[in-house]
Amino acid sequence: MLPSPLPADFIPFNRPHLAGPELEYIRQAAAAGKLSGNGEFTRRCQQFFEQQYGIAKALLTTSGTAALEMAALLLDIQPDDEVIVPSYTFTSTANAFVLRGARIVFADSCPDHPNLDVAQLEALITPRTRAIVPVHYGGQACDMAALLALAERHNLWVVEDAAQAIEASYQGRSLGTFGHLAAFSFHETKNLSAGEGGLLAVNDPRLAARAEIIWEKGTNRAAFARGEAARYEWVDVGSSFLPSELNAAYLWAQLESRKIIQQRRQQLWERYAAALGPLAAAGTFQLLPAPPIGTQPNWHLFALCCSSRTERDALLAYLLRHHILAVFHYLPLHASPYYAPRHDGRLLPNADRFGQTLIRLPLYHDLQFEQQDRIIRCIENFYKRKSHRTL
Repeated sequence: MLPSPLPADFIPFNRPHLAGPELEYIRQAAAAGKLSGNGEFTRRCQQFFEQQYGIAKALLTTSGTAALEMAALLLDIQPDDEVIVPSYTFTSTANAFVLRGARIVFADSCPDHPNLDVAQLEALITPRTRAIVPVHYGGQACDMAALLALAERHNLWVVEDAAQAIEASYQGRSLGTFGHLAAFSFHETKNLSAGEGGLLAVNDPRLAARAEIIWEKGTNRAAFARGEAARYEWVDVGSSFLPSELNAAYLWAQLESRKIIQQRRQQLWERYAAALGPLAAAGTFQLLPAPPIGTQPNWHLFALCCSSRTERDALLAYLLRHHILAVFHYLPLHASPYYAPRHDGRLLPNADRFGQTLIRLPLYHDLQFEQQDRIIRCIENFYKRKSHRTL
């Protein structure tokens, strides 16, 4: 439980960053009298993603969750279809497909990283499998070459959950451009934020026209506005997926400042790695491995893995007593109260281990070096005290 009131020296887990022009752009959106979405700032953001990353069609959404739900609708996922999803992920990755009646088949993590273990995927495929949903955990790429080859061999859809992966790449290509579809998040905890927001990347041009209809509540409104349809009418299923222009205006300021934001996050990440690397090398705890050759992470998070759940909980409590909020996540979905009765019973030991031992440290643009040094000293002191107690 957080102390109340928060002490002056409290270091939060996250603090949203104001790049500078956000409030001015929001004022401009309000002055234009177009607040409901799909206005000038929405168009700017979508064009940026299409031009910068080579996405065939980019559609801003109210959240990354909404983008995943759009993907499930767009692929016409039906009851009893099977969708392969990593167990170590946020609920939205699976929930979007559960809402369509799909059966979720959970994949285990890699032994040394929370990303799904592509080597185990083929054994999970059955005649009912429709899609694979890789999650680029922490902005570090899954093995997309092997995954895409497998999906093509079995004629499966690929939906990238790139919620944490903006500005990250694999073999020189941006994450979120490999799957037929991809979902990004601009939640306030992400590198680039709209407060709440997301984006559906439609990389398969065959899906683009219908994606826009689903995005517009099942209507041909966008085509009608462009003069491409004689009447504005209901033509398919859909929902209210468009964000407000105010969110888009905020996001545009963040996109303009993305290089500065990314440089700062990389600085902070590398300082953590340099300071905590010796403890990891001594076996005190584990750090996630360095990004594989050919991948570029986006420095979204810095995590360490303790030797046990007991040690993790003790470290979190110690940090909080010293006015530092670190967090753990995720609780593996295959063991969740909702899905455990539906899971096929397979053991997923790597997902379980990350769920019991992984800690995320504060990492955000406005974290000061002095604050980061305090976090590092606190971790060092915790393990010194632990070592003395052991002796």
